[in-house]
Amino acid sequence: MLDIQRRRTPSFYFLLTLPATAMGFALSVQISVLSWILATRYGLDIHEIGLVWAAGPMAGIIGQVAIGLISDRRWIWNGRRRFFIIVGGVLAALMILALPAMGLISTALGLESVMGVAIAVALALDLAVNVGFNPTRSIIADVTEGGAERSRGYSWMQTVSGSFSLLAYAIGALLGNMALIYFAVGLVLLFSVVPALLIEEPKPEDARDGLAALRDGVTFLSAMLMLSPLWAIAIYDIYAMAVRLAGTMPAGYGAEIACAAATALLIGHALLSRSDGSTVPEFRKVLAAHSLSWIGIQSLFIYLVSFLQYRMPSLDTDGLGRTAALAFLALNAVAALAPALLLAPLARRFRRTHVHAGALALMAGAFLAAWMFVRAEPLLYALMAVAGIGWGAMVSLPFAIMSERVDGRRMGLFMGLFNLSVVLPQLVASFGVGAFMSRVEDKGALFLIGAATIGLSAVAWLFLRPRQAENEGGIEPRKNGTAPDGDIPAPAI
Repeated sequence: MLDIQRRRTPSFYFLLTLPATAMGFALSVQISVLSWILATRYGLDIHEIGLVWAAGPMAGIIGQVAIGLISDRRWIWNGRRRFFIIVGGVLAALMILALPAMGLISTALGLESVMGVAIAVALALDLAVNVGFNPTRSIIADVTEGGAERSRGYSWMQTVSGSFSLLAYAIGALLGNMALIYFAVGLVLLFSVVPALLIEEPKPEDARDGLAALRDGVTFLSAMLMLSPLWAIAIYDIYAMAVRLAGTMPAGYGAEIACAAATALLIGHALLSRSDGSTVPEFRKVLAAHSLSWIGIQSLFIYLVSFLQYRMPSLDTDGLGRTAALAFLALNAVAALAPALLLAPLARRFRRTHVHAGALALMAGAFLAAWMFVRAEPLLYALMAVAGIGWGAMVSLPFAIMSERVDGRRMGLFMGLFNLSVVLPQLVASFGVGAFMSRVEDKGALFLIGAATIGLSAVAWLFLRPRQAENEGGIEPRKNGTAPDGDIPAPAI
């Protein structure tokens, strides 16, 4: 074991976050480049771009759950997560390299349309990211103690990962997206392979050399019951994918309305259910609250270019790419700094779930203002920066909140199940929001959708129960000196 790992120095936390940073950087490149390439180089329509983006979440549905389950019980190369981090990083680098070559690949295969290759590349890239993402998050929980130390690990993860995501958008804005692609290949390889080989993982007592049945773990039926807030979304995703593959486009929004109504009932049931002290009720609430916000943020990632084309028609192809990159730069700049400079100090005083809800409410307000007022670039950048507070909370606080409420021996599995609250709503953004965006005249409706879903998510997070009773005017510490939800160390008493 490295001395920095034994002593838990800042350099160890930095090293520990690099694999997640590699996967986050790969995702940032996809966000910054994919829609731009498809819209400007290959001329795909909005609904076609949405279909390409749908390939990624589809990979995540299987990838993160399967990899989490397998890595919980596999011991390969002296670790549960090491092998999967390395494989995911190598595959992600190769798929990033394939992004600008989709046209050449399509021609070489004799295909008339680039659509099939674009879907295949997007699917492979997101599958690679999903292979790596679950282990990179799970390893933080594996090698840190619950409570303040684990919260510190996830805060470091967001700060470092967010800073490098910021670098991604800066490179895209200043040097162009092609320079960003080639830089990303080297960074993803370096940050995924080297740290994974240096970090020593503890071997749990129930680890096996091969995949074994989860004797005391989560069964398929119990997992499906835990996912009940997402049932309607999953059914709609299957329907929408079948319709798209059949090449049809329903005239109305009957399926979307039915999905929204059923989802409201299921989420309401999850949020209002009484906690019995077990994992299931609180985990359902986490899934319900987190899923809503991802409809809004994923829609932004996919359709911002369409918004810019409508609201700022004077922008040429390069201008579209630069403006989108600068907007995402503003979003991620604040997201990288917010956890350490704003959210953590607030969490010392208030419950972490309340801090998260407040950050999301601020993000929803910024989206609403963008829908109403944005017609030029400066105001867009300013509002994206405000929204970055909520984005910084979304990619850091929920992981720590969730990890304190589940069985740590099955962290990989629960991370995978938790990821379904991300990927299933992402498919709604690709299909449902995509169909709406292709028909609505003012593409500014993108931000209205985001304001509504993220605002509802903020309200939903308030339904999570504290892990310990709260005193009036403060949070009652545990005996070991950590606050409820494992937020921040509290004074010993």
